[in-house]
Amino acid sequence: MKPAASRPESVDAVVIGRNEGARLVACLASLSGRVRRLVYVDSGSTDGSVAAAEAAGAEVVALDMHLPFTAARARNAGLSRLAGAPRADFVQLVDGDCEVQPGWLAAGLAAMAAHPQAVVVCGRRRERHPEASVWNRLCDREWNTPVGRARACGGDALMRLAPVLAAGGYREDLIAGEEPELCLRLARAGGEVWRIDAEMTLHDAAMTRAGQWWQRSRRAGHAFAEGAALHGAGPERHWVAETRRALVWGLGVPLAALAAGLVHPAGFLLILLWPLQMARLAWRWRAEGRAGLEAAVFTVLGKLPEAMGVLGYWANRLRGRRRGLIEYK
Repeated sequence: MKPAASRPESVDAVVIGRNEGARLVACLASLSGRVRRLVYVDSGSTDGSVAAAEAAGAEVVALDMHLPFTAARARNAGLSRLAGAPRADFVQLVDGDCEVQPGWLAAGLAAMAAHPQAVVVCGRRRERHPEASVWNRLCDREWNTPVGRARACGGDALMRLAPVLAAGGYREDLIAGEEPELCLRLARAGGEVWRIDAEMTLHDAAMTRAGQWWQRSRRAGHAFAEGAALHGAGPERHWVAETRRALVWGLGVPLAALAAGLVHPAGFLLILLWPLQMARLAWRWRAEGRAGLEAAVFTVLGKLPEAMGVLGYWANRLRGRRRGLIEYK
């Protein structure tokens, strides 16, 4: 692998989006002048996003919306645009509702230089408005992944372009969880994924309703189940534990309480395993204060929609169907 360079000519960027409006404008502005080529992949926007991207100097790729949409397919369309010569060493992948922090590219490139086997480097993604809702705060906490060697990244990440292209890019039929799946394949090919202690992007989840959180959690369950079906038998046991937890807490506990309660009313007390689990997690995360308490409550409650996502994946698979997008905004 080539050593990382600090010149902007070594980095291209791919931004994907649909009807992101002002968020897309801010995203493109945060990359303008900091990368060699800026590619925006639009997925059928009707809000003037294409014109805004062209005005920002981005190369626009209009995704064929006659085919089933996935974010993976959009990212691959951007990567394909960058595949020809002269090819940059690195590509920054960004979701259109995110804004890249000013010092991120330099920090990411420095990490690439420090870790020659690294193929993916990501930093701290933060929610722009965590004060707006508990759902946004949960997202902000979720993004705070451990620093060091990692198993996966999210939608925003700096990658070595050649290994990503050699791996075939993202798996386009995945409606969620495409980034960890790609990272797994890159790691199997000898690459490393690193999470560094640097500010990377501001994200705008814009979640203000419980229904949005429910849908997002259900999508996570679907991703767990499909990831485990694809790679769970491998040595990484990809998302096997996450799938099992969703089924045990989201399906097993309530069904066990119901079945036991039908035998004897005291059996319904099994549902108290939920608040007990919440209390256990709250104690573990007590140093986080309110954020830890919120996470404890909704981690347990979130197993219900996650279990629905798992069951939905397998129901569709048994019927030979592909699930469409599970969108939360």
